Amino acid sequence: MIVLGLTGSVGMGKSATAKMFAAEGVPVFDSDAAVHRLYEGEAAPLIEKAFPGTVSAGRVDRERLSRAVVGNNEAFAKLEAIIHPLVRKARKDFLIAAKAKGAQVALLDIPLLFETGGERKVDKIVVVSAPEPVQKERVLARPGMTEEKFSAIVAKQMPDSKKRKKANFVIDTSRGFEAARAEVRTILRALSNTEGKR
Repeated sequence: MIVLGLTGSVGMGKSATAKMFAAEGVPVFDSDAAVHRLYEGEAAPLIEKAFPGTVSAGRVDRERLSRAVVGNNEAFAKLEAIIHPLVRKARKDFLIAAKAKGAQVALLDIPLLFETGGERKVDKIVVVSAPEPVQKERVLARPGMTEEKFSAIVAKQMPDSKKRKKANFVIDTSRGFEAARAEVRTILRALSNTEGKR
């Protein structure tokens, strides 16, 4: 089985691209969705202990948590120390299940793939990209997003140009869904001729 890492900076269209891989029959592990599940389950008491007042009715209140960690590197590191090991376990369980089902390719959708050293755990890397003005326009259109929040998110991410250099495949999402879908199919065809390492 080939383990494919999908990444891309905020607003590049990574989630939409992951859905295209899923539509082609590829099992997809969505790190953000895993975090959401953890915030409503086993991570909630751990986060409440570390950041009192951020959990209500057994689930993490993302707005309150955001206020507690945004702009505070120490608090952010504390949160990551709680979440990352739980996400790693969920990812491992996903890969075991995908392999057991006979999947030829499994996709790990990891926003901070390079920033967290995740590239060492995958066989090939797909970077989703778009020109900077397109990225900014998409992100600022999100509810509750501000220039300050956008800058804080981008500051934590490796520059897009560096990600593209490290990628095996780059999908440019600024050309529309059909073009991106065609690129996804091209990548899967290329991978079908590659031997997986896992």
